[in-house]
Amino acid sequence: MFSSFWRSIDRFSVQHFKCVISELQKVKVVNEHNREYVVDLLQSIVEIVTYGDRQDPLIFECFMEHQVLADFVRILKTNENSKIDAPLLQYLSIMIQNMDSEQAIYYCFSNGYINNIISHPYKFDGGDLASYYVSFLRAISGKINGDTLCLLVKVHGDAVVSFPLYTEALRFAYHEEKMIQTAIRSLVLNIYNVSDDMVYQFILTPPVSEYFSDLVHRLRDLCFCLDTILYDKGEIEIQKRKNGLILQSDKIVDELYYFKDILSVGKPRLTKLVTENLLNGLVFPALFSLLVSKDNDESGLSAVTSLYIVSRLLQIVGGRSIVNNVACVILYHFLNLNATVRSEGNAIDDHDDVKPFAKCLSEIERIICYAPELNGAESITGNYLGAHWEDFMSGFRTDEICSKRRGILEFVFSEDCRLWLASIFLLLILAESKDLDCSLCPIIGLYGTGDVMMQTNSSSTSKPADGSIFTRFMPEIVNALLKVLGFQQSLSSMMLWHVGWCLLRLLSLNREGLNSDNLLLFTVSIQQLQLISVTHIASGYLFAQSSTCSFLIKLWLSKINTKVHWV
Repeated sequence: MFSSFWRSIDRFSVQHFKCVISELQKVKVVNEHNREYVVDLLQSIVEIVTYGDRQDPLIFECFMEHQVLADFVRILKTNENSKIDAPLLQYLSIMIQNMDSEQAIYYCFSNGYINNIISHPYKFDGGDLASYYVSFLRAISGKINGDTLCLLVKVHGDAVVSFPLYTEALRFAYHEEKMIQTAIRSLVLNIYNVSDDMVYQFILTPPVSEYFSDLVHRLRDLCFCLDTILYDKGEIEIQKRKNGLILQSDKIVDELYYFKDILSVGKPRLTKLVTENLLNGLVFPALFSLLVSKDNDESGLSAVTSLYIVSRLLQIVGGRSIVNNVACVILYHFLNLNATVRSEGNAIDDHDDVKPFAKCLSEIERIICYAPELNGAESITGNYLGAHWEDFMSGFRTDEICSKRRGILEFVFSEDCRLWLASIFLLLILAESKDLDCSLCPIIGLYGTGDVMMQTNSSSTSKPADGSIFTRFMPEIVNALLKVLGFQQSLSSMMLWHVGWCLLRLLSLNREGLNSDNLLLFTVSIQQLQLISVTHIASGYLFAQSSTCSFLIKLWLSKINTKVHWV
């Protein structure tokens, strides 16, 4: 008789769901007295909707019929300092993350409810509300696709005029908490991967597009911090300086990988804008230290830091536009071309349609005090370089190049081993890049790239390889590297490791081999490094379980395993 009276309530029934909705709709204002009760109602609704999305379509029909999301918006607006915002965003995030059906996602994103919740004027007072809010935004971004993204933007005519998910997310792009920064970057990449032309027009138009220039400015600030630590004149402990350099370098590398992720989206307009910002905001300013004397560059980055940053950029981000523009700048001093670049001309990299080098050429001309006479309206392209090889070679005699135009050679033969090692490292990275234009390869002159060039270009283009940087100055460069390995054990093991890496690459590509003096230095290097304690050998920096000593052993083996001619 009483069995029906004591029957348990099915929490996931439509009837119970209607009761919970009814209780929520009775709440006219949320304050400290009813906050816990409202939180329980929100939790119940989310649990039932999540269950219904997978198990009972009638539950979600009830959710739509009673417009429960409208009540969520109302709860936010009637909040009287009850701190209901955080749990509401938390439960909404859980609900959206667990939605599987396209119908459910489409409904939640329509009618403007989600945009109203995103745009609500929250009071971020340093608590955990920011974390819940960003998690909510990221949950939404995880469900967007080509069909649902249009529901989150406001369109006027043929243009997007509002995109709260993106613009509100960018407010937290530089939040002090690393987890929030990471979540925002994941959200941004989700949007980039599904955006259509109209959304991209909004994203790539000022002021929204300033996000990309801000990213570059942030990266530059990190570079200046690294430079400050490197040249700090205070009495800072060696270990603290080392830890600071490593920490700052890791931050820079993280930023570079984020740029790589953005460019990997593969959208041409996005790639063009980001690449232009990187070149104009970071690469060219960093490389100006290669074009001016140190006395005139006190406000910029040091040459060592500039070379390091550009090298890491090429290694991590790469890309035809970046690689070839960097090559043009650092090799510009060796080009004796009586022509200028039209601002509307073709850049070396037509694939990405990025032409910032042409825009900054006049600044380069002013800095190095060199103003070539106009000779037509030709561009510095691969074809142009090939057609003017003889002019190039006539200008590539170091005794005729003024000191202001020696460019990277000034650092290759610097007394500061950090400078010449960084410059050689950069040249090696350029020479081995698959993106380097074949007409620029012979200027650097490694046989690995020169052989490829010879197969793809005319004989007149391949001849100047004999006068290139590494070919003409190989004995001097190898000699300098061997002297460091053999006689400067005071250097860090990391530095010795990089010297060994550079030497390995050069010897594996050097057809002339070592002369008698360098061969003797090579033997001394082996003997000296064998005396270094294992605890001071850099291990696994670029390759797992490798060391400076094993590097030198590998060099010895290369006498047999490569085509190098040994004296």
